[in-house]
This record gives sequence, C-alpha cells and structure tokens, in this order.
Amino acid sequence: MTTTSVPTSAPDPIAQLRAGFLPRRLVQLYVGLTLYGLSMALMIESRLGLDPWDVLHYGIAQHLPVSFGTVVIGVGLLVLLAWIPLRQWPGLGTISNAIVIGLVTDAALALLARPDAIGWRVTFLVAGIVGNGIATAMYIGAHLGPGPRDGLMTGLVRRTGLSVRLVRTTIEVSVLAIGWLLGGVVGVGTVAYALAIGPLVHVLLPLFEAGRTSASRSTT
Repeated sequence: MTTTSVPTSAPDPIAQLRAGFLPRRLVQLYVGLTLYGLSMALMIESRLGLDPWDVLHYGIAQHLPVSFGTVVIGVGLLVLLAWIPLRQWPGLGTISNAIVIGLVTDAALALLARPDAIGWRVTFLVAGIVGNGIATAMYIGAHLGPGPRDGLMTGLVRRTGLSVRLVRTTIEVSVLAIGWLLGGVVGVGTVAYALAIGPLVHVLLPLFEAGRTSASRSTT
C-alpha cells in the first residue's frame, strides 16, 4: 500500500487497461496482491508488530465479530469513499487491492501455524516485510491503479499542495495511534517495517516496470 511517486493528474482507468502488456500486468497485479496478503499474515503471526494500517485493522478486528481480512476489505472500501471529493477514479487494481488482499490474508491465517519460538517469529517478520516489499513493487509496477490507501495519500497531496512526506506521515501516525488505542499490535516489527519498506520498494520497483509503454507512463 506504498507509493513512490505522486500522479500529476487523476489516473484514467480506461487508459490503464489500454496500455501495453496487459496480460503480463494483470498476472503481475494478482500475484502481487496475493503475496501482499500472505506477507500481512506472516507479520500478524509473528506477533512482533504490524505496519500502521494493519495496526488499525487489527485493533478494529478486536472489537467486531468479523475476521481480520473482512476488516481490511471494509476499511479499504470506506477509504474509497474519500476518493469522491478528491475527484479520483479507481482502477481495476484499486478495486482488486481492496478485496483480494483481505481474502488472501484470511486464507493464509487459516493455514499458517503460529510459531512460539522467537527464531521462527523473527523469520516470519522478516519474510513478511520482504514479501510485502516485493508485493508492493509488483502491484504498483502493474500500473492498474493505486490501492485505496495510497490513492487517498496521493489525492490529498494533489488537492492540498502539501508534501508527500507530511501527508503520508500524518495519515500513518493517525491510523497507528487509533489502531494502538483499539488494541492493535505495535512493536519492533512496526519500526522495522517503517525503516525497510521504502528502500525495498525503491530497489525492487524498477524490476517490475520493464516494458512500460508511453501510454502507461501517462497514467501514473
């Protein structure tokens, strides 16, 4: 749910689909979203801390008779409502992001055994963070629309003229604080994620942008 650049205009979903290499980009999108859900489950099962949005998701899930993945989907759809005043259009990747990640996370949580040994918990955490970085680079590199939370950030940057750093920090600190108050898991994993995810995506994103066309560049 991390972006590396701010669009200068609202993405055109039709242009995204008409851009070249669509079959490859679709495969990359859904593999990336599946890996994202798996990486979230690994971090949850590590019990060493979550990224800010997942702290919020986890905290909400403690107070509702629904699964973690259901909360992820619900929050994603609610965030999409905030796109309306920002005059943004969701792409195929946006809608897929809102739904697929939550479904995969629930499936992975049902299949993964929760480790007790600290060595395995650290392994789960590291695998979750690295997997999340790869997954983020894959779905962003597919250029089929940002995730709901990324789009909220970039939309606010365009509408307010504030810096990406300020808007992103404000959003993430806010959701982290609310999630923590609700009982979300904050720990060393939260700090590790914050420090690692940006550099990981920065390094990995070019690997998944090979073959972009001029048409696809115009939509990002």
